[in-house]
Amino acid sequence: MIISRFPIILAEKKLRVADVVRATRMSKSTLHKLYNDESSRIDFNTIDQLCEFLDVQVGDLFVYKPNTKDDDEES
Repeated sequence: MIISRFPIILAEKKLRVADVVRATRMSKSTLHKLYNDESSRIDFNTIDQLCEFLDVQVGDLFVYKPNTKDDDEES
């Protein structure tokens, strides 16, 4: 499973989703889905813009957590 660290990065940088929306002109709904870990996919351009604005690498923005049997049963 891929976990977004977007809310953690925003907290570390003392930013809100609204700040990212204003600065990047990205869709508020896209960023809120990413913030709330509700995204099922994300566009490379979105990742690129976030990495540039937040001054992070892709690996800082997302973490891979291997699926467990319990994760499969919840789906």
